[in-house]
Amino acid sequence: MLTSLLGMLMMSSSRDLISVFVALELLSIPAYMLAAWRKGGPRSNEAGLKYYLMGVFASAVMLYGMSLVYGLTGSTTFDAIAQEIGSGPSNPIAILGILFVLIGFAFKVSAVPFHTWAPDTYEGAPTPVTAFLAVASKTAGMVALIQLVFVAFLGRDDVVQPFFWLISALTMTVGNLIALRQTNIVRLLAYSGIAQGGFMLVPFAVAADAPARAIEAVVIYLAIYAFMNLGAFTVVLAVARKTRSGEIDSYAGLFQYAPGLAVAMTVFLAALAGIPPAGGWFAKFGLFRALLDAGGGWAAGLAVIVAVNTVIAFAYYGRILTQMWFQPVADGDEQPIVVTGALGAALTITLLATLAFGVLPGLVGHFGEVSVLSALGG
Repeated sequence: MLTSLLGMLMMSSSRDLISVFVALELLSIPAYMLAAWRKGGPRSNEAGLKYYLMGVFASAVMLYGMSLVYGLTGSTTFDAIAQEIGSGPSNPIAILGILFVLIGFAFKVSAVPFHTWAPDTYEGAPTPVTAFLAVASKTAGMVALIQLVFVAFLGRDDVVQPFFWLISALTMTVGNLIALRQTNIVRLLAYSGIAQGGFMLVPFAVAADAPARAIEAVVIYLAIYAFMNLGAFTVVLAVARKTRSGEIDSYAGLFQYAPGLAVAMTVFLAALAGIPPAGGWFAKFGLFRALLDAGGGWAAGLAVIVAVNTVIAFAYYGRILTQMWFQPVADGDEQPIVVTGALGAALTITLLATLAFGVLPGLVGHFGEVSVLSALGG
């Protein structure tokens, strides 16, 4: 896990295609092993194998794209690439290279149609590993995309804008619609994470028209998403220790025997749905602010899709809330769940942060401003 975290840190400081790829592999290879951590379980082995095979395929596509970009520019540094292919007439090879590089990172953020690894991997991996993968992989991919879109491929909005418009709309819609049909809460959160990734990709579609707002929106969404998603998985882990089940029906009557966990889960689900005062509303607000600043038909159409998908998402989050608050306990076992130690600390930190970001959005807004200064040079 520390090695994977080191890859994330290296990713945030990379300004070169080679170092980006090394950082990505430093993040990914330990993640493949973490997914298969439960060696005796067939589901965990399947999760690790699927994640590994799909990851290798995505890395190959991305490397091929990087080779095309290097062949055209003669350099692997972002600044040199931007100078060579950032302006001038369109070159089909340049377009193909840019698309292949972006597709490689689209896999890491589980964007549709490169999302198929996520549900099986999340369900099969141990739940703490699932929580780590759901946040770490997506965060690293988004950080890399920020650097590529706003530095290396600056000026190529003829490729970047339609690519991210299409992929963000597909990812939001497909993730939400499939989540509606899930009965297992881990798979539901997996498809929810896919949809949330689609929301995060929205600002990239208007990167050329409102670059500062777009970077700010992505960074703020990432920061809030990390806490609200980790918090939801923490509750799932605590409840599973008692129920030994991941089915949504096993959450029936949770408020009757574990009111604290039910309240915490309500806050996290409200945040994911974008309902105040939980922090998710400010993340969604950042998206609409970036789209409004960009203006034009592209941004308006995407804003409508974001609004519709926000409503769809509440439908399946509401199913979990209904089970927790309004259904009787399924098996009659009302023995309370005691949450102590590291799990209790994680739950407390994520809950307080999720609420603080919603009530005092300036706390997380500062990180967005700093990231704009860093990426755009002031």
